[in-house]
Amino acid sequence: MRGMIPAMPLSTTPTGRADGSLRQSVIGLALGGAVFAGWIALHLYAMFGFDLEWRSVPLALAMAAVQCWLSVGVFIVSHDAMHGSLAPRAGRLNGAIGGALLFLYAGFGWRRMRQAHFAHHKAPGTHEDPDFSTDHPSRFWPWYATFLKRYFGWRSGLFVCTVVAAYWLVLQVPPENIMLLYGLPAIASSLQLFYFGTYRPHRHDQDAFADRHNARSEDFGSLVSLATCFHFGYHHEHHRAPHVPWWNLPATRREMSRTSIDR
Repeated sequence: MRGMIPAMPLSTTPTGRADGSLRQSVIGLALGGAVFAGWIALHLYAMFGFDLEWRSVPLALAMAAVQCWLSVGVFIVSHDAMHGSLAPRAGRLNGAIGGALLFLYAGFGWRRMRQAHFAHHKAPGTHEDPDFSTDHPSRFWPWYATFLKRYFGWRSGLFVCTVVAAYWLVLQVPPENIMLLYGLPAIASSLQLFYFGTYRPHRHDQDAFADRHNARSEDFGSLVSLATCFHFGYHHEHHRAPHVPWWNLPATRREMSRTSIDR
């Protein structure tokens, strides 16, 4: 694709490309594994090891905030898998990991989500974009409601209800733990992903878009960018170079900025 910058400098030789793909796979899988390990460990502790009392509410809220952020990370890792950037040249591995993470996140189906995301990249910010609201191109809550209707269908509802019923009725997890440390982080992560990964980059307002991608990027520093949405706020760069994994978007942003200045 025109204007795309590789995730890292690669040799033009087949060996160089293979080395670059291996390096990207090792880093991506290691970081993805760390995000998932943190997410599942905190979740299990919150459900089965944490005593929620009035005096522990501040700690519980802090745990919920961290779990929300890790949930965003789980989705972003699955997003990399959709683009094949989690483990380049390993299509089945990308599909297996991405599908598992999407299902654990909210009962999402891999093929449906992947097809919808590719449709988003094909025509971002238009009536053909499943992530976009043509009726509410600049209004957060109506757009978010449309977003939920399109993606959180009966399958996701059945998944969540099954998990809650199993925890509460079978495994005897206190309902307050389920609501505060499972339900709240899940809902908050969907808001965080939508706000920083869809609404802010693609909303239609007085600022004109730079090109056909109909996307803009945040001016956040790397740490804030990581904290808000695992660098997904560098959204214009992502649309220009969708093969770049989340962890390499800051470097890609700097390189694209330098290239535009040199021109």
